[in-house]
Amino acid sequence: MTTQSNAYEETSDVETDLIQGDDSGASLTGHDDYHEREGNTEGLELEERQALRRIVGMSTELTDISEVEYRKLLLERVLLVGVWTEGSAQDAENSLAELKLLAETAGSEVLDGVIQRRKKPDAATFIGSGKVADLRELVAALGVDTVIADGELAPSQLRNLEDKLKVKVVDRTALILDIFAQHAKSKEGKAQVELAQLQYMKQRLRGWGGNLSRQAGGRVGADGGGIGGRGPGETKIETDRRRINTKIAKLNRMLKELKTTRSTMRQERRRNLVPSVAIAGYTNAGKSSLLNSITGAGVLVENALFATLDPTTRRTTTADGRVFTLTDTVGFVRHLPHDIVEAFRSTLEEVADADLLLHVVDGSHPDPLSQIHAVREVLGQINALDVPEIIVINKADAVDAMDLAPILAREPRAFVVSARTGEGMDKLREYLEGALPQPHIALELLLPYGRGDLVSRIHSEGSVEHLEHTADGTRVTARVHPALAGDLTPYEVTPA
Repeated sequence: MTTQSNAYEETSDVETDLIQGDDSGASLTGHDDYHEREGNTEGLELEERQALRRIVGMSTELTDISEVEYRKLLLERVLLVGVWTEGSAQDAENSLAELKLLAETAGSEVLDGVIQRRKKPDAATFIGSGKVADLRELVAALGVDTVIADGELAPSQLRNLEDKLKVKVVDRTALILDIFAQHAKSKEGKAQVELAQLQYMKQRLRGWGGNLSRQAGGRVGADGGGIGGRGPGETKIETDRRRINTKIAKLNRMLKELKTTRSTMRQERRRNLVPSVAIAGYTNAGKSSLLNSITGAGVLVENALFATLDPTTRRTTTADGRVFTLTDTVGFVRHLPHDIVEAFRSTLEEVADADLLLHVVDGSHPDPLSQIHAVREVLGQINALDVPEIIVINKADAVDAMDLAPILAREPRAFVVSARTGEGMDKLREYLEGALPQPHIALELLLPYGRGDLVSRIHSEGSVEHLEHTADGTRVTARVHPALAGDLTPYEVTPA
């Protein structure tokens, strides 16, 4: 993003300059054209997302924003605003560039972006009262419908900004929740998103005074109340909060039941000693593309943030016949809302319980190291930092090899691949198969030709080191798990 340090005149000795971004938005993404529909076998879902297009200016929605919490979030012509409190100017611009991609994913048109340099966000208005006046002029000049703040706003900050700017104000958390709501498909995913939205909304309800209280009934005396009507009653805001709490409790019960189902499936895999590999990483880094490339799963692939939310598990085999599972999980992002992490905890447990983690990084991103840091922050919240990790730098076909040197120097177990072209995938698969947990019981066996079922089990559940067909039967040298070793003991022979 190109900065213009003199975009606005100084309005206060305390506040610093407001840096206005390039309104073209062309340079913010850097790789917008990457991954169009590469091998997507679920084209109908992608077509459904692109079928309805918003026509700007057709909305008849009321301009009064006093009931913004109770209306559907419709982002149309938006202005982005961020506060730069630490790091370099490039870091602040990268954060705003990511907010632009989030806003576009939600279906809005980004008109401009501004950054305010401050030691810390203003407690009342996020950017300071003087800069709010400048921002209001920019909103009027551009015809902005919505202002999106690059951060989580307190209820008072949200209310003050809307009162002064006279347009809808949305923070980063509400924007991410809206994207999740659009893309959730499964019953569990929809319930998780709704739970996170309700937890977010509960803290931001507004009341409109005593006019929404219960009306007094019966004979009203001079004091303004009769029997059962002397108190203010239950106000509208209290009713809304009670209904939200009831709905949250219902969703928690539903997710608890779904969590039990998911746990049962994981226990079944453990019982059968099937190794599990989880694919995690930053949103739009190419996790679904990697899953498709390794297993041919046919999962939806789209160049958009949080295109897939529902975890997908696919079974595949190694070159020597061992079975393992690959699970594609929800993508992460900077400052991922805490409510989202909590709501998706049962899903994210797939990562914590995995035997191996493929951490996918977008190699074409301007700051991939910050993506790695953001992902590991979330992994720490779900107690998954102890899972063995392999860094997979994706989109090698869209980046110069020299730009990847800092990551390769910092991450010794890193592989550069392109899930789109297949570059580096063979080397990654070979390392992945070698890193899977190995059975630890070594056996030398002579199996009769009538026990082909045991040979098949050794291939799928164990690791075959040598196999030879002799006159007396199949001679096998293998490593297996204890459960299979018990069935094979009768056929064990002395090593030759």
